[in-house]
This record gives sequence, C-alpha cells and structure tokens, in this order.
Amino acid sequence: MTSNDPAVNSKKTATMPDAFVILFFIMIAAFAASHILPQGQFATETYQVLNGDEVLEKTRIVEDSFHIVESSQSGVPVFATGGNAGLLNYAFEGLVSGDKWGSAVGVVAFILIVGGAFGIIMGTGSINNGIMALISKTQQADKVIIPLMFLLFSLAGAIFGMGEEAIAFCIIMVPLMIAMGYDSITAVLITYVATQIGFATSWMNPFSVAIAQGIADVPLMSGQAYRMILWAVFTSIGLLFTWRYALNIKRAPEKSLAFDSDAYFKNKQFTLNAHYTWFDTLVLITFALGILWVIWGVVIHAYYIPEIAAQFFTIGLCIGAISVFCKRLSMNEVSEAFQKGAKELLPAALIVGMAKGIIIILGGDDVTQPSTLNTVLFYASQSIEGIGAIGSAIAMLIFQTSFNFFVASGSGQAAITMPLMAPLADLVGITRQVAVLAFQLGDGLSNIIIPTSASLIGCLGVARLDWSIWVRFAWKLFLILFATAILSVSLAVIIAYQ
Repeated sequence: MTSNDPAVNSKKTATMPDAFVILFFIMIAAFAASHILPQGQFATETYQVLNGDEVLEKTRIVEDSFHIVESSQSGVPVFATGGNAGLLNYAFEGLVSGDKWGSAVGVVAFILIVGGAFGIIMGTGSINNGIMALISKTQQADKVIIPLMFLLFSLAGAIFGMGEEAIAFCIIMVPLMIAMGYDSITAVLITYVATQIGFATSWMNPFSVAIAQGIADVPLMSGQAYRMILWAVFTSIGLLFTWRYALNIKRAPEKSLAFDSDAYFKNKQFTLNAHYTWFDTLVLITFALGILWVIWGVVIHAYYIPEIAAQFFTIGLCIGAISVFCKRLSMNEVSEAFQKGAKELLPAALIVGMAKGIIIILGGDDVTQPSTLNTVLFYASQSIEGIGAIGSAIAMLIFQTSFNFFVASGSGQAAITMPLMAPLADLVGITRQVAVLAFQLGDGLSNIIIPTSASLIGCLGVARLDWSIWVRFAWKLFLILFATAILSVSLAVIIAYQ
C-alpha cells in the first residue's frame, strides 16, 4: 500500500540507489571482468551491396575468426595516464569518447543544447499558458491527446528510428500531462516508450532493420507484413497499458511513484501567470514551425544529432528574440533561461558519459581490437547452439536484450552482433530473418529499461525522474512486452519467417 505522507515517500525514495550509484557498481563489475576474462578480437572483411543504383561498401566479421590475444593487457589499471582507460578514469573518458555523431560526447552536447533551448522556451511562460488555455477550453482533450501522441511517437520510432529526439518532446509533454492531472511517468510513456516500441517492431527503420538485414544478407526491407502486424500488436499493448495507468493516476494522483518529484512542475504551473495573450500565440506558432522544420529535416534529409541540436538552438534563439522584442524577457533573462535549462539536464548528460565509460573499461566496442567485451560476445554466441530452433531463437532474443546494455545503439549493436548471429541461425535451423527479428526486438524493447540508454536517461532527466524510480514502475511493462517478443520470435520460427 502506498503511503500518502510525503515524508514517508521521500524516505523510501532515499533508500533506493540512484543511477550514478548503480552505474558505479556496474563499473566495478566491469573492472573485475577485465582482470578475470581474457581479451579477444575478430577479423573483419568488406563487401559490397547494391542499394538501387548505388554500390555500398559494408564491413562484417569473418566467420570463425575470433581468437584470444595472449599478448594484450589483462585488466585495466586502477588509475591510467596518457589518456588511457582506468578504473578511476571512466567518468572523464566516457564523457569525451565518441564524436559529434553519437555517444557519448555528441549526445551529451545534444542534451545540453536542447535543454538550454527549451529553457528559453519555457522561460517565456507560453507553453504553460497554452496548456492552461487548452485545458480550460477542452476538458476532454486528454482522451484524444494520450492515444494520438502514443500512436504518432510509435510511428516515428518505426519509420525513422526516433530516439534521442524524444528528449525534446518530453520537455513539452511532461508539464502538459501533469497539468491535465496525470504524471511525468505518463509523459515518458507516450513519448520515449512509444518510440522504442515502434523502433523494436519497425518494418523500415534505416538505423536498425536495414543495417541488420544488410549484414545478414537478407533482402532489404523484406518481411514487412509480419513486422507491421507486430507493430500493431505491441503498440496496442503499450497504449492499453499507458491508458489504464493514466486513468488510475488521474483518479488517485498520490499513487504515482513520481508524486513528490512532480511537485516541481505543479509549483511552476501555479506560480506562472496563466493569462494567455497574443504573445503566447506568436511563441507557440514559432515553436510549432520549428518542430515541423525538425521533422522535415529528419524525414527528408536524414538530419541527426548535430543538425537537430542546431535546429533546436535556432528555435530557442528565435523565441528569445521575440521575447526581447515584445519585452517579455530581457536579453540577460534569455541567457539565464538558457543556462538554467542546460543545468537542469546536466545530470542526464553526466550519466550518458559514465555509461559509455563502462564500455571503455571493457575494452571498447571495436570488434577488431582486443577487448573483454569481444570475449563475452563470442562465448555468449557459442552458448546458443544445441537447444533447438525455437530455443535458439529465444536465446538470441535474450542475448540481444542483454548485449544492448553494453552497446545501446541499434546500428552499433547490429554491426557487432549480426555477423555472428546470421551464420549461427543457419547452423541451428532458423532463418536469418528470424535472427534479425530477435536482434530488433531485443535491442528496442530493452531500451525501455537499461540505464546505459542515453535517450532514456535524457527523458528521465527532463521529467526529473530517477532511474531507480522508473525501474520500479517500468519492469511490469517490460516483462509484458518481452513475453510478447518471445511469442513473436517463436511464431516466426514456426512459420519459417522469411
């Protein structure tokens, strides 16, 4: 039974380790593994595929090329110098790893820039005023907004692999849902969780399905009919779960695990002026046009982290200029709002870097370089053989779900695991399309719960939700979806899914 006493709830929350503590102990485990397990590596080869009139060069792991590298260092040091990986270096090394196109430094910059831009937008008060005006004029708006938003975000995940972009939309939906009598968990469900359900069951996502099928030598975009059915099934399950939860929270808000943290947004709504004016209309129109620009860029020109961050920064600048011109904010207040917005997302940005640091402790995700992670990958793939076709497919699903903790990038995980899973599928008597499906479901669905997902941590940071609180809520939904995934891959084996 949930206590209504905030002091009791705060006490319970305080006993739960937060994401930083959890990641620290995972890092300790990774450090120990680097000393216990040998380092291994694979060989790779390039091959060409025809994409319309264009010939693309791709890389895959050479079958049976794994070998232990005896001469490589066994275990990372406690403290490393010269920019190398060490137990006490993991936070810094994680934060500065990668490039502007992805984790970690690119995602960290994306989170801070988008957070700052939305700080300006929220600082105008127009989002709040628009929400209050919508609620006062349309009392039943929630009955349309929740299912419509869930379906749209699921489609966004399925069509163009929305992930990090959901962070920006969470900033809008969190105060909207709370103002309508729901909670921040509901907002994360209809934005981020919906995108990952769509991502996991996509029939055309270029960042997961197309890459995995290309590596597995499966015709690109094949098997769409079965995936479309899965999208409808999984999206329906997610939507029904979300709708049922939202109705329960609206009837009894104190039952929400986010009840205490949501007070921050409730207090802001009560303290801000809710008088809607022509200025708010101008800001909201500018913001809506900016969002359409972002969607156009992603869909038509395949804009990614650098371009999207610049787009949101531009939106923030434009709204800041309008605010100064209309004397809603001064230039200094616009600057302060930007800094405040970035500061509020700083914990999420730090967690992204620290999660990447764990992968560095394990030797990195380059299959051609000796690493502990490569050894784990190889022996896990070997353990799948000899348990029957359906058992092997389910084992692949479990493996991909677990491996996503270490490589929370759909394209990255496909590049690392599919060269092993595709030939393994031939050996155990299942189609390569089933192996791709197991990768897809395992990768996408586990993003709902793993603390190493930059997108999830970013959305939780926006919602002011601690990861440990989120897990206490989300494990039920994850188990329901994972059970459905087991049934889906089992059926795919039975029908010899091609």
